[in-house]
Amino acid sequence: MITTSIKWARHNLFADPLDVVLSLLVIPGFLWLAYSVADWAFASANWDIIVQSLRVLMIGVFPADQAWRAWAASSIIGAILGAGLGCVFFFRPHHGFVLLLVPTLLLIIDGGIGNALPATGIVGATVLSWILTSYVPLSRKALPAVAFTGSIVIVAIMAPPGVGLWGGLLLSVLLTLVTSVLSLPIGILLAFGRQSRLSSLRVICTWYIEVMRSVPLILVVYWIWILMPVLVPQWGLADVGRGMIGFTLFYAAYVAEYVRSGLQAVPRAQTEAARSLGMSEFDINRSIVLPQALRVVVAPLVGNVLDIFNCAPLVFIIGLTDFLRAGQMILANPQYGDRTFEVLSFLLVTYFLIGSMITYAARKLEDHMATGSR
Repeated sequence: MITTSIKWARHNLFADPLDVVLSLLVIPGFLWLAYSVADWAFASANWDIIVQSLRVLMIGVFPADQAWRAWAASSIIGAILGAGLGCVFFFRPHHGFVLLLVPTLLLIIDGGIGNALPATGIVGATVLSWILTSYVPLSRKALPAVAFTGSIVIVAIMAPPGVGLWGGLLLSVLLTLVTSVLSLPIGILLAFGRQSRLSSLRVICTWYIEVMRSVPLILVVYWIWILMPVLVPQWGLADVGRGMIGFTLFYAAYVAEYVRSGLQAVPRAQTEAARSLGMSEFDINRSIVLPQALRVVVAPLVGNVLDIFNCAPLVFIIGLTDFLRAGQMILANPQYGDRTFEVLSFLLVTYFLIGSMITYAARKLEDHMATGSR
């Protein structure tokens, strides 16, 4: 073990004089930074603000007496995500132990079950659905129908107190899921439309994609928020719905470009062979072209999901309280004016962990699809 470590360090850190100089400068600096951060986090920082404000960070200004609705919706979201994970890679016991660290840490820090109980329910739903789709392959066939039904149930549970009260990390996750799911089929249609033989359809799709990719997201969200009540006042769509529409329309253009690059990677000989067999264009695209194209662009599509989550704070422009905005609301209280670093550190770590999980799942999905293609 020691010999292997010495060989690795000699090969990677001290291979030549330049590597030696860089290692002697970077490694001590990194160790000093890590020590300083750890010393502040465990000795100086006061994390009571996070425990006291956890409900606001998680669900925003959602009424406290209706918080069970938010936790139930979060559990359903966790179950859907867990089922999706089970379709990508097999559940292992250490996965469950890692996820259970979250409620355990909350129980230790909070000293009660107030915050740990909802976290336990969410993690439990995620783990159980993950186990189900891992060990019962037949359950994977019902996943689309279950996910669609679960989405309707989520809206039905969360709607009574008022859609405008949705907020916190739950709003960021909901916005990411809705945008990711809806932008994919729209983007696929736009990609095929841009390659269509009908010139009018091709021009319209190309124009839409180029316009959306040439303007900032915040402008699209703001314009949709303004125009929807003017164009269709009878709908009475809430701010959350208008924000999701703006995100979906914007990111569908990027999905279209990713899918189009995948479509171009499919060998033309395969489509010509399918036409020679008498297959229709619809069957060719559905059964031959699209599956191969999506396999090629898995990494960009998952990166798009991560980009959606990181851009969710932009909904502040239409008055919504996302995860980052909830943290700013807490710091706006003069009582917590000296806790800026604690709150921002918690936001940073949370964003980092969620982004890392999305990246890890993407890597596993790429490996899974690559294995299936061999």
